[in-house]
Amino acid sequence: MIPSAMNWQELFSLPPNQRSERRFHLIGIGGTGLGPIAKVLLEMGFQVSGSDQTPSPRTEILAGLGAIIHIGHKPEHLRHADTAPMMPDVVLISSAVASENPEVQAARAAEIPVVKRNDFLGPLTQGRRVIAVAGTHGKTTTTGMIAHILSQSGRSPGYIIGSSIPGLGMSAAGDSPYFVIEADEYDYAFLGLSPDLIVLTSLEWDHPDCFLTAEDYIDAFRQFVERLRPKGRVIFCQDDAELRSLAAEMGDASWLGYGSRANAAWQAKHIDIRAGTTTYTLEAPNGIVQQVRLQVIGLHNVLNSAGALLAGHALGVSVQETAPLLAGYRGAERRFEIKGEAVGVMVVDDYAHHPTEVRTTLAAARAAYPNREIWAVYQPHTYSRTRTFLDQFEGVFSPADRVFITDIYAAREAVDPAILPEMVAAASRHEHVETPGSLPAVLDSLSQAESGTLVVILSAGTATQLGDALLERLTRRELSAA
Repeated sequence: MIPSAMNWQELFSLPPNQRSERRFHLIGIGGTGLGPIAKVLLEMGFQVSGSDQTPSPRTEILAGLGAIIHIGHKPEHLRHADTAPMMPDVVLISSAVASENPEVQAARAAEIPVVKRNDFLGPLTQGRRVIAVAGTHGKTTTTGMIAHILSQSGRSPGYIIGSSIPGLGMSAAGDSPYFVIEADEYDYAFLGLSPDLIVLTSLEWDHPDCFLTAEDYIDAFRQFVERLRPKGRVIFCQDDAELRSLAAEMGDASWLGYGSRANAAWQAKHIDIRAGTTTYTLEAPNGIVQQVRLQVIGLHNVLNSAGALLAGHALGVSVQETAPLLAGYRGAERRFEIKGEAVGVMVVDDYAHHPTEVRTTLAAARAAYPNREIWAVYQPHTYSRTRTFLDQFEGVFSPADRVFITDIYAAREAVDPAILPEMVAAASRHEHVETPGSLPAVLDSLSQAESGTLVVILSAGTATQLGDALLERLTRRELSAA
């Protein structure tokens, strides 16, 4: 435990040779919120332990880096007689961890500080030049792109990303002043940051279980912008109506916009989207014209990349330097991730779960693969989101030829028997929509796909497992035919 003379926030100021004597325990260590933080702590030289309900690729990575991983939650997981210290100095919890968690209760009984992520990120990044990427949609990709161009240009940033990026992973401590962070709005986590540079990708009501109204949601972003450090900058997407409104309300000379609209300060023009590549021209107010080539597809990724290039510009890195580097960015895990192809059927895994994200992802798929038949698999995410945004599903699946709606993924919520996947199907008004229900039943339906089909799995939950399962089944079918 931390000596009474030292607050837990002071641990980050310890010299490296003293950090190995200190331990952080993370409850929910395998999650997208805490997993990247655990890796940063390990690279800073601290001991790390943690627990989660199930093992995952993220917990395997952390274990390989030296973290002590427990599956399940028990009070004794806090104690390690064979390591020093015997008890952790700090317990960090995710938003999903309840106060009744036995490890939380044991920590409080032992007077160990129990800290939520929103109170942790500020002290973790103290003394760094923080670049915070926030928004309803696009923040993972934009964060990954900024971390990529800073890393490739030799600036060795620290970063925390909500997904794994090829060549970068999910996070790094870095050894430069720069720290790029995906600023998550859920549970007001991003209000723990005081950024030097904010990138706002989009603004649309989400997480109704946390933000009861659209105004609550927008106000959280308003509070976030107010945490900008003196002389900081805000970069925002001018294609987004809500962000334009927020900029008109709060903006001044510190706000700089980008987009594909004619009045965007930095404008993306001549956009060409094809399978495996997207190209466009970025025109700046000062007359700079830069050709940009991406390996990721879709108008949304044009905007994400423009935001990343503009962030580099605000940090003093020229677009002429960063644009060629961005061509090497290969995308993020579960962001239109091509899992493979078998018997001519291509399988894509995507994290889209909000109606707007679903519409955007399928539009990008149709633009890039105009000659393929598209089958969309959608797993509704949480009962509260499904109930609140039900009327927004009309037309979102229109780029797809067939649609399969799975059972609702409850995530952190209790089951609500009044909300059914059939309601999403009806609201979509798609001519060829089915509700097979369970994932095994969905897999049976998908296994009938023929050559030329593009299967896009849209899920922030368990439906992601359908990708590998489908490819395995199609491969068996191919071998059987041979």
